[in-house]
Amino acid sequence: MKAALFFIFMENMDSLDKEILNEIQWTFPLVPKPYAVIAKKFGIPEEEIMRRLSALKQSGIIRQMSAIFDTRRLGYKSALVAMAIDPDKLDSVAAQINRHPGVSHNYERNHEYNLWFTLAVPPGSDLKSEVDKFLKIGGINKVRMLPTIKLFKIGVKLEMVDEKKSDVRPSEEKKKITETKFVATEEDKKYIRELQKDVEITERPFLKSAQVLGITEDQLLERARHYEDIGVMRRFAAILRHREVGFVSNGMIVWKVPEERIEEVGAKLGAFPQVSHCYQRPVYADWPYNVFSMVHCKSDGDAEKIASEIESQIDVHEYRILFSSREFKKTRVEYFVEHEFNVEETIPAR
Repeated sequence: MKAALFFIFMENMDSLDKEILNEIQWTFPLVPKPYAVIAKKFGIPEEEIMRRLSALKQSGIIRQMSAIFDTRRLGYKSALVAMAIDPDKLDSVAAQINRHPGVSHNYERNHEYNLWFTLAVPPGSDLKSEVDKFLKIGGINKVRMLPTIKLFKIGVKLEMVDEKKSDVRPSEEKKKITETKFVATEEDKKYIRELQKDVEITERPFLKSAQVLGITEDQLLERARHYEDIGVMRRFAAILRHREVGFVSNGMIVWKVPEERIEEVGAKLGAFPQVSHCYQRPVYADWPYNVFSMVHCKSDGDAEKIASEIESQIDVHEYRILFSSREFKKTRVEYFVEHEFNVEETIPAR
């Protein structure tokens, strides 16, 4: 039923819907009545913007609208983990790994390392110990921990209007933040637990969270803006379901960059609008790629063309693209909502 609703909606989505989706992926007003501000920008009534957003959400195109926090600034440790799994055990291993509350993304990719997932653990936890728990699962042959050494960019924005697709060139400026030390207090944790919740499409979507905290909307939003200013919150925005809006190709382009050029190349890669994520990660004897970049496209061919164009501009020629063939899990980590994880002997059939 939901799939049918989605396809019907996609057929009828007009240019204004696409423009609205572009806007709220990057900019969501941190004010008591944000939908009124968005509506004013598009020259339509507030009721109309809320009706459109409700339809986009009900159809499954919008996954959620919430704060997007910087995992490391909150004191969490995180890593990308690659595993080589026996193909006949891949589904069962992925199901066990998906149970971990710190696993947000989990994909099958076209490589010997056929399972790739991100894992985040709260302050005081040991990342390697959590990964080691998975080793009790049968079928895992090799594990490669790939934590971030340097972050060059993170921020998905799917260009919904075909006519606005950017040239493949490093044209984006890096967002400026105020560098300051941050250690989450118990009060901060309460704010973060509320801000990470999906907001409702009501006239005053922040009111419920403010009431839970026993404060005013303005106090809640002032704290949110502060978190954004210091980089603890990357942004408040809508997250779209990539595949549902046609971005079916998830390409992880991994580059073998000379050590002395990593800073230069990483910064340049991060400036390409088509690149959503860019990191420096460690290398291994069987994994020489040290810079990772993500692109989301409507076909594998489009991703290959983008990679080729980027290659010529960054002057790095040893690379490969790992496409995701299956998505086992995609969600957001819930911060400061801890659950202990243990491997189960069996996973119930679904």
